Amino acid sequence: MAKVSVIGAGSWGTALSILLHKNGHEVTLWSIMEAEVAMLNELHEHKDKLPGVKLPEDMRITTDLESSVKGAELLVLAVPSPFTRSTAHSMAPFAEDGQIIVNVAKGIEESTLMTLTDIIEEEIPNCRAAVMSGPSHAEEVGRGLPTTVVAGAHDRKTAEFIQNIFMNQVFRVYTSPDMLGIELGGALKNVIALAAGIADGLGYGDNTKAALITRGIAEMSRIGLAMGGRIETFNGLSGIGDLIVTCASVHSRNRKAGYLMGQGKTMKEAMDEVKMVVEGVYSAKAAVALARKYQVEIPIIEQVNAVLFEDKPAREAVNELMLRDKKIENPLLPWE
Repeated sequence: MAKVSVIGAGSWGTALSILLHKNGHEVTLWSIMEAEVAMLNELHEHKDKLPGVKLPEDMRITTDLESSVKGAELLVLAVPSPFTRSTAHSMAPFAEDGQIIVNVAKGIEESTLMTLTDIIEEEIPNCRAAVMSGPSHAEEVGRGLPTTVVAGAHDRKTAEFIQNIFMNQVFRVYTSPDMLGIELGGALKNVIALAAGIADGLGYGDNTKAALITRGIAEMSRIGLAMGGRIETFNGLSGIGDLIVTCASVHSRNRKAGYLMGQGKTMKEAMDEVKMVVEGVYSAKAAVALARKYQVEIPIIEQVNAVLFEDKPAREAVNELMLRDKKIENPLLPWE
C-alpha cells in the first residue's frame, strides 16, 4: 500500500482517486474549491462531473495542499492544463526531494510552448516528474471499464513504480521512456478532436471522421518527430489510441465543443455549454506556434485555429482542406 495524493478533483482526478483506493492505497483527494470538497465529503459523488460514480466514504478529501503533498509517495497532478503551472508553484514549498509527480492532464502552455512535465520540473526542480496518458475517459474509468494507458518517465524505475501503483485487472499500464511523445500526443489530439466534432456538427459522416483521424495523426507525428518524439509513441496509446477515442466518444469534451461550433455556436458559447475545460482550445495556438517553429505542415490544426480565433465559418474551413493542392500521401514511399 502506498500513500497517494491526487491534486485536482475534476472528473479525471476523481476517477483516478477511486481506482487508486480500490487498489488498496491510502488516497487523499485535493481541490482548491471549498464548495467542491464539501459536496464530495457530503455526497461521496461528483454530481457535476462524474454523476453516478460513488467515492469511498473513508477517502480523505481536503483543500489543505500542504498536508496533501507532504509525505505522499506519489502525487498525481490532475488539474486542467491551464492551471498546471500555478498549482505546481503552490505545491513547490511542500514538495520533498525526489518526490514522484505524475502529470495526467493534457496540454501545451501557449506562452512558453512547454509540455506540462517541463512546467512541473521548472516549478518543482527537486521532484521526479512523469506522465501518464492514453485513451482513458474518466466516465469509463470511474465505472471500472477496461482501459489501457502508458506511463512515461526519465528512468524505468519511476515508470514501473507508477505502473505498479495504478495497474489492476481493468486498468492496464504500459511504460515508455518517451515522455515528450506521450505529452505531445495527449495535447495535440485534442485539437484534432475539435475538428472531428466540427465535422459532426456540420452533419458530415464516417468518411470525413476517418480522414480527419488519419490525416490528424500525420500532423501530430510531424510536430512530434521534429521536436524529438518517437514515431512508435504516435502509433501507440497516447497517439492514435487517444486520438480515436477523443474524436469518436460521446464523453469527449473536445469533440462536443467542436460539434457545437459546427452547429454555429461561437467558441465561448461552446465552452460555456460543455461546462468543463476544453483543453484543445488552449493547445490549438501552441500547436500552430510549434509547427511554425519546426517548419512542418499542419493544415487541419491551422483551420481549427481559424474557426476558434478568427470566426471563420466551419464549413468554409472544411472546404479549404478538401481543395488544397494535390499531394502524395506519403512522400517517403518510392515509385517503382
